[in-house]
Amino acid sequence: MSNLRDRMMNKTAEVRAAKDIRLDPQQEKPVSPRTAPGMAGALAQAQQRIVELEKTGAASELSVGDIVPNPWQPRQSFNDGKLQQLAESIREAGLVQPIVVRRAAHGYQIVAGERRWRAHKMIGRETIKVVIIDISDEEMATLALVENVAREDLSDYEVARSVRRTESEFPSRKRMAEALGLSRSELYRYLAFGDLPDFITKDLDVQPRLIGAHTAEAIVSALRGKDERALEIARSAWTRVVSGDLDQTKLAAVIRQSIEQGKHTDKGVSDRSIEKIFSGKSEAGSITKDAAGFTVKIKAGMLTVDKEQQIRALIADLFSAGGAAPD
Repeated sequence: MSNLRDRMMNKTAEVRAAKDIRLDPQQEKPVSPRTAPGMAGALAQAQQRIVELEKTGAASELSVGDIVPNPWQPRQSFNDGKLQQLAESIREAGLVQPIVVRRAAHGYQIVAGERRWRAHKMIGRETIKVVIIDISDEEMATLALVENVAREDLSDYEVARSVRRTESEFPSRKRMAEALGLSRSELYRYLAFGDLPDFITKDLDVQPRLIGAHTAEAIVSALRGKDERALEIARSAWTRVVSGDLDQTKLAAVIRQSIEQGKHTDKGVSDRSIEKIFSGKSEAGSITKDAAGFTVKIKAGMLTVDKEQQIRALIADLFSAGGAAPD
């Protein structure tokens, strides 16, 4: 799976921090990122913009309950351990840097500083220091997405979901790609998640790291213009990815090959079933049954010598002369 953050950092190891960038007083906002290509440059520009907006904003203190998260925030979950550490720090030393908010129809929306706001809620603080700024929907959506994609280890699916929510704020996809520091091809790769079959996206909602953007794009390409039988083939192959029997990078190729060669009958595909095996709460393996056969797969390290001998003895007994299936 592609890791956007790692690729970004490798390409831009020498990029200066936003606080070290000096802006020309006559230039309120750079036309394009000047620190580095791609999303790293977009991040630097986003950081600059927040610093600029904070200087023009009004310092205040608001009720924590009157503030809501950025509606374009891509991250759906936060590390509880790190939040707890931040909360304890705030409890002991107070809030060093106010969060940035804007006025909304009802209350205020967070532009930057959601973790600090969550930490205040965690320790029961009723008010929080803020800087109130004016900012457009487009710019707020861009800042939220760029900041989180670049700073946090979001999965490709989480990025794609946020890109989809943000898309309506831009006049065109070209403008959106420029604002996010992405090439058009990278943007369309993320947008491909929106064209995946429902049975895949439902699993991604629960396990967003099952596949990356390249795989999503390849699946959409493999299924484009195909019939219901192709979807059943894809569904069958997808269960193998979910169960860990098939590497996600090989999924599209398996789908294409099965469609082209017609190896699976409709009955064989629809009758495929996978049952997980558990040892306590840990997944120990799986049992797969389809037209091709009956497969039992046990994960390495889950079998003791005694258990392996018991399994071998059981199989030998099942297929001995007395237990063999009739001709």
